[in-house]
Amino acid sequence: MGGFFGVAKHEECINELFYGVDYNSHMGTKRAGIATCNEGVFTRSIHNIENAYFRSKFEPDLKDFKGNVGIGVISDTDAQPIIVNCHLGKFAIVTVGRINNISVLEKELLAKGHHFCEHSYDIINPTEMIAALICEGADYVSGIENVYRRLRGSCSMLLLTENSIIAARDRFGRTPIIIGHKDGAYAATSETCAFPNLGYEVCYNVGPAEIVEIKADGIKQLKAPEKRKQICAFLWTYYGYPVCEYEGKNVDTMRYDAGLEMGCKDDTEVDFVSAVPDSGIGMALGYSQGKGVPYQRGIVKYTPTWPRSFTPSTQERRELVAKMKLIPNQALLNGKRAIFCDDSIVRGTQLRDNVKDIFDCGAKEVHVRISCPPLIYPCKFLNFTASKSNMELITRRVIQKLEGDADRNLEEYATSDSPKYNAMVEEIREQLGLTSLKFNSIETIVKAIGLPKCDVCTHCFDGSSYDE
Repeated sequence: MGGFFGVAKHEECINELFYGVDYNSHMGTKRAGIATCNEGVFTRSIHNIENAYFRSKFEPDLKDFKGNVGIGVISDTDAQPIIVNCHLGKFAIVTVGRINNISVLEKELLAKGHHFCEHSYDIINPTEMIAALICEGADYVSGIENVYRRLRGSCSMLLLTENSIIAARDRFGRTPIIIGHKDGAYAATSETCAFPNLGYEVCYNVGPAEIVEIKADGIKQLKAPEKRKQICAFLWTYYGYPVCEYEGKNVDTMRYDAGLEMGCKDDTEVDFVSAVPDSGIGMALGYSQGKGVPYQRGIVKYTPTWPRSFTPSTQERRELVAKMKLIPNQALLNGKRAIFCDDSIVRGTQLRDNVKDIFDCGAKEVHVRISCPPLIYPCKFLNFTASKSNMELITRRVIQKLEGDADRNLEEYATSDSPKYNAMVEEIREQLGLTSLKFNSIETIVKAIGLPKCDVCTHCFDGSSYDE
């Protein structure tokens, strides 16, 4: 997915920029970059971070950066930031999002005389495409509005000019931009976990399609927000770091509340509740409280070396990382009935392997409770999964088996407790070798998030989102 951080200060900004970007590292592990501007001179550094941590790659570069304003990004796709010089002036840009119509836009812009310099695997760099669309505008605002108007997918961005940062949130607010303040400085980020240790307090949530300019002395609205929202539900259930908040709702509180409600309704008899770490922990704690059974760590994550398993480039490597990073605690599992809470089931491969390991440790029963509903539709907006086909989703493979057509009766399969939904869940349970399996409903996660259903993107659960 990716995350970014930008800062404008009265003093040199590189140290805070360095640590602020690092606090977005849990959002991706492919590429990262930072840029600063000092008296009109832009300095940039980009590194591949697939085999090393952000800090180890960028710390040797810090001596080269000067200036009071800067931006940086953790990217799971393209090399960023891009530095552009056009009739608007010179600027650097970082983005988070996904362009579904990039091939169409490429043809249109090439026909107009544009050219593109940044390519990876013969694909246009998405951030360079966004920059090219901005350069078509009469000013930065009209250029960003050109992006909103022509892009299909999603895009939030930070632009670094000679003396300020321009922050523009996706037109439906799918990804967040939160602004923090302290004496003599303002910062903007995707993830509010970047703020506390740097001394910032949240002061403003940029709205959908809103554009603001950030300087050390304050923020200025350049374009008012739109009313329609489609904020990704997975920011709370999966992506977000536990101490982060979006739209004023803390990530771990949401996960706890979703687990609490599920635990209160579940009459399954077990000895303890555990989490599939890390994103299942908040839910498991709430579930334990709601059900009234103890929370124990039946699986422990080996944190020193293993990244999040969605990040490696191949399915084989993802599966290996998923297995290596989670260690079952045999002393707790032997002879016990346990419930394990997790954020989601995508392909099912990871969970099936985990369940086998748990049974091999002597567990009597293995029950699984999932924070979100079944994933019926691949994400079109944020690259939540690396799925290149609907059939990579375990739900679609099950629907294919039950219906003979993976696209048939999807609305019924997405409806909690319908006969087809229950048949799908039962088939998934059987394929994964579970004693029982339950998912939270859309209604439960929307309630836990605390926003109206129409403001939350639940496309991957029910196909209900819009892109026009």
